[in-house]
Formats: sequence, C-alpha cells, structure tokens
Amino acid sequence: MKVLLAVSGGIDSMYMAERAPELFPGASFAVAHCNFGLRGDESDGDEAFVREWCERKNLPLFVKRFDTAGLASGSGISIEMAARELRYAWFMELLDAEGFNCVAVAHNADDNAETFFLNLVRSTGTRGLRGMGNRDRIVRPLLGIPRSEIRKWMDDRGFRWREDSTNTSSAYKRNRLRSEVIPVLKEMNPSFLESLQRTMAHISQVDDIAEDYFLSVRDSVMSGNAVSVPALMRLEHPRYVLFRLVEPVGLSATALDNLWGLLVSGRQVGGRVFIGRRGSVRGRAKWKLEIILDKSC
Repeated sequence: MKVLLAVSGGIDSMYMAERAPELFPGASFAVAHCNFGLRGDESDGDEAFVREWCERKNLPLFVKRFDTAGLASGSGISIEMAARELRYAWFMELLDAEGFNCVAVAHNADDNAETFFLNLVRSTGTRGLRGMGNRDRIVRPLLGIPRSEIRKWMDDRGFRWREDSTNTSSAYKRNRLRSEVIPVLKEMNPSFLESLQRTMAHISQVDDIAEDYFLSVRDSVMSGNAVSVPALMRLEHPRYVLFRLVEPVGLSATALDNLWGLLVSGRQVGGRVFIGRRGSVRGRAKWKLEIILDKSC
C-alpha cells in the first residue's frame, strides 16, 4: 500500500507523519506539502522544515506552490475555500500520477467539531453535519484523537512542528470557533467531543436513509435536467427532493424558499428564474423546471 501524507509542518500533520508507520502498518510513504504563499517567509519556513524532516526520514517529497490569493480573487471565493480546492485537486493528481492508494490528511476530533458548527452556520443540510470521514481516496486517521492528546504526545517525545501565526487570528471563522465556542462547550461537557462524534454518526445514518429515498424517486420526477413539478409535488417528501435536485445550483436559502413557495402556491412556473452561485433554475414550461449549471463549475 502506498500512502501519500499531506504534511503542512503544523502539529497535527507532524504527529500523523511521525506515527504513520503505526497508523498504516506495512505501507510505504511519501509526503506532499502545499505552499499557499499566504504568509511570506513563514510559508517558506514551513516548506523548508518539511523538506528537512523528509531528508532525515529519507522519504520522497512533493511540493507545490499555489497562487491562492489569485484564485480566491478571480473566483469570488474565500481564501480558505481556494486553498481547499487547490490542495485536493493537486492531491488527486498526485494519486493518479504516482500510483498512491490514498492521501492521508491530519484532521483531528477538534477539527471535525469545528467543521460541524461551520456547516451548521452555513445551513448545509444533513450532509454537512455528518462529519468529515474518509471518502474519495482521502483518509483521515486522526478524527478520533483530540487536539490536546496530539499536543501531549508530541511534547512528551520532544518532536518539533511549525506554528501557523494565522491560527490566532479572529478573522477566520474556524479560529473563532476554536478559541471562543468550542472551549465553552468543553466546559459544559468535558466529553463534548465524544458526544458530538456519536451525534454525527447518528446523523450519518439518517442521511444515508434520506439518500436512499432520494435516489429511489429521482428518476420519477427528473428527465435529463428537467423536473416535472406535478410529479415532484406528488411525492411524500417533495421539499427535500427539491432541495437535493437543485443543490448543485447553489441557491441561497431565500431563493430556495421562494422557489418552494411558488410550487406550493400551485402557480405556473413558466418564465420564473432563480439564480444561484453555480447556475440557475428556470421555468421552461407551465409545470417544468430546468436546472442549468454554469459550465465553469
């Protein structure tokens, strides 16, 4: 088994790298490091640190430098989202080009909790509340390990890592959750992370049931990119199916509510247009909706 380790130089990824032979018994390893160019000399210092560690461990290293700010500005997305899109696209390229079975990323139990609340605030639906998990050749071996345990293990052994100065900035929503919200929840319930993991597992089970239902009825209401409104409204759970059908378009919550209100009213949909971040939903006939995705998405 060939495992690509995504290593930033921070404490979580260095913990994963140091423990990789234990986490993936019998596997061979290489390291992938992303230099997003967002912190100047600090970013270059992270790269140099990872290079030196790989040389000591005699591990192959792949490094990619990105114009993260340029992508964010040109695409109208956040810096965090741009960095995510860039690194995972590159990881997939490396897996295919170099024959790796998977890429291991170092998200821990605290990261999973933070992602849960970020998705809750964004109103992503149940799929955003499942937790990160393993998918699409991406494995996360640290999801059951809290950040405090990682730090203790590294401190006890005197292992080094790089600190990211942006982790203390309140400009990032994740950092505010990390420094202001999660500590309060841990005070209220010292077993908060374990409780949340169980809750996410329950949500995953419910979401799997909902997914089965959606797949079982989708073809009865949709042909190509056209949705039959009468067939949709005859379903047992039409609003959920509508949400899933138009989800790729990226409608705002208000636009989705307005679309649903139109369908419930019984008025004809012809000529109505609902614009989303990644496309549109258009009424092409009295009782037919057409889902159109932007070609660039």
